[in-house]
Amino acid sequence: MITSLITDLAFILILGAIVTILFKWIKQPVVLGYIVAGFLASPNFEYLPSVNTAENIEFWAQIGIVVLLFSLGLEFSFKKLMNVGGSAVVTALIIVIGMMTGGFVIGHLLGFSNINSLFLGGMLSMSSTTIIIKAFTDMNLRHKKFASMVFAVLIVEDLFAVLMMVILSSIAVNSSVEGGEMLYSVGKLAFFLIIWFLVGVFVLPSAFNATRRFLNSETLLVVAMGLCLGMAVFSVYCGFSLALGAFVMGSILAGTSYAERIEHVVAPVKDLFGAVFFISVGMMVQPQVILDYWSPILILSAVVIVGMIIFGTFGMLVTGQTLKVAMQSGFSLTQIGEFAFIIASLGMSLGVLDETIYPIVVAVSVITTFTTPYFIKMAEPAYNIVEKILPKRLHFLINRYTTQASAESENNSLWASLLRRYLWRVLLYSIVLIAIIVVSQQFLQPWLKDIMPSWHRFASSVITLSAMAPFLLALSVPVSKKIERQRLKQSHAHFDVPLIVMSLFRLIIASVFIVYLLSDIYSFAIGVCFGLAIFVLFVVVLSKRVSSRLANIESKFLDNLNERELRRSGKNNNLVSDLHLAYMEVGHNCDFVGERLIDSNIRKRFGVNIVSIQRGNTSILIPKGDTRIFPGDVLGVIGNDDQIQQLLPVVEAREEETSSAVNANDFKLTNVLLSENSPLLGHTSASASIRNKYMALVVAIQRENDYLKPNGEVEFKPGDIVWLVGDAKVLAQLR
Repeated sequence: MITSLITDLAFILILGAIVTILFKWIKQPVVLGYIVAGFLASPNFEYLPSVNTAENIEFWAQIGIVVLLFSLGLEFSFKKLMNVGGSAVVTALIIVIGMMTGGFVIGHLLGFSNINSLFLGGMLSMSSTTIIIKAFTDMNLRHKKFASMVFAVLIVEDLFAVLMMVILSSIAVNSSVEGGEMLYSVGKLAFFLIIWFLVGVFVLPSAFNATRRFLNSETLLVVAMGLCLGMAVFSVYCGFSLALGAFVMGSILAGTSYAERIEHVVAPVKDLFGAVFFISVGMMVQPQVILDYWSPILILSAVVIVGMIIFGTFGMLVTGQTLKVAMQSGFSLTQIGEFAFIIASLGMSLGVLDETIYPIVVAVSVITTFTTPYFIKMAEPAYNIVEKILPKRLHFLINRYTTQASAESENNSLWASLLRRYLWRVLLYSIVLIAIIVVSQQFLQPWLKDIMPSWHRFASSVITLSAMAPFLLALSVPVSKKIERQRLKQSHAHFDVPLIVMSLFRLIIASVFIVYLLSDIYSFAIGVCFGLAIFVLFVVVLSKRVSSRLANIESKFLDNLNERELRRSGKNNNLVSDLHLAYMEVGHNCDFVGERLIDSNIRKRFGVNIVSIQRGNTSILIPKGDTRIFPGDVLGVIGNDDQIQQLLPVVEAREEETSSAVNANDFKLTNVLLSENSPLLGHTSASASIRNKYMALVVAIQRENDYLKPNGEVEFKPGDIVWLVGDAKVLAQLR
């Protein structure tokens, strides 16, 4: 078994290496090379040996999905998800509804039954997270604005997919939708995400900071992968996918100051197992199925591509994105992937899905995976065409809608901020209280009943209520600040009415938790009577002491949530007055890379002081003036907000990669025979500006049998052979 596993892995990696090098040479996306390698390694290609056991590759591919989603989470923190969450939810909803409807209609036109058409619509509505991650990475697009929007939509789609599977299962088994089961699934998913988000944000940053001196690259890799796989396994235990758990852990770690280091040490693991995943997709290509069902495959591929472009673009426009960002997003979503296979497997296991649909969907997935990089490249040219042919009136309306959608009045913005904080506090603390009650019911009460049969009810009530007390009071204290109430009073005569209603609603929710707990332990009558009395006692007697403690807990939570940004900007490292300590990493395109501190004039230009330099595992405290600055150094800088914000983009500047970059392999030692028409005639090596104009260096000037040094005084003549280092194609024009 072990030998077979290693043999299969060795075979596909060697074949994958050969094919991807070939694809690099012909300048094609690497992900397509992996798919071709997978087809060549499969039993469907008879001219090469094939893998011994398909389950082996499936095993490695699952690890690939987990690591890919973990890496995505590292770049896409919960803070980012919340910032684009509204737009992502609306866009994903439009895509899912539109594609499911289109898939259902096309399924009927192709002769499929109602249930098959419904499952087909579900499969066509899920874009591939892993394919898009790989395509964006290969094309260096992950830093673009539309890429973050696409990632947010993909995450929301994955969450929708969990609900869709519940709904489809209910329809397949009962021929109807079980509303209670669907609500239970939604609640369980929210409970899982929020509890682990809270636990992760409270625990992990503090744990990392406490063990900072032990976390070298090796240890950090082991810790990160352990957390990733542990959360993935726990996610499956809770009834969700491995990928969801891996993404959640990545998102939690993305808020820590170790995110970049974790991303760096995990990158080789991600590249290795990600390659295996894409090879496994290529292994599912069946030429015979494509020949037998080429017509439905082409039709469904066209539906996926056209539908995703239309609904993705429309969804982004509806949420206030610009036409360019909307089209770039829509063109990036033109494929189906791993969740389509999961939904198809669900239908097969329930016995309601026609066996021919699965290989058809696999073929559609492979075709759309092939076309994804090309459609991403086509997005901008397509936008340029649409912008030219779009009527001016319609263009004006889109721009005006985008502007209006992204701009709110100050008063509405204040109410929105207040309401958002209110809903988050109610949701988060309610989830925590539910978790405490569940733990009490499942573990604490049975344990106390065994060790103290007579007093177990009283003891469990006291212990559980004590644990709940801080969070019950958190629901009771006002969410609005004094300055916010003053601003609302100036703009609204009856501003206090909504605030009173919100306060009453929170008090009712808090009291319901106490009443429910006591009713469960004793009886409903006791729960109501004693529950309300205990709640009043909590609010009156303990409110000030617990509120102070609660403020510290919330402050700790917010600091951990924003640790990465706070460490970068130094907003929490206050020293004296408005000065604070910030840490920033030196980019490759920084103005003063390679210079000594004394020559960089950082203090004179920006008014800040460099107090430390972290270079790998070496710390330079109070660096001297002759200390040089290198890319990758982490500078400890003292300054005020304005000074640090002015310095940040200069220090962290990174050179943008462009497709027009000169290839170093084109540079070589070559010679040029000067004719009578050479532009060098009459010039010396100095006056001809060869270095600046042609990016070349003159090594020697051969005149007959003599070699003359290019000292800037020798004048070029016809028949000279000039030896240069540079691009031979560029230097040919010197002849």
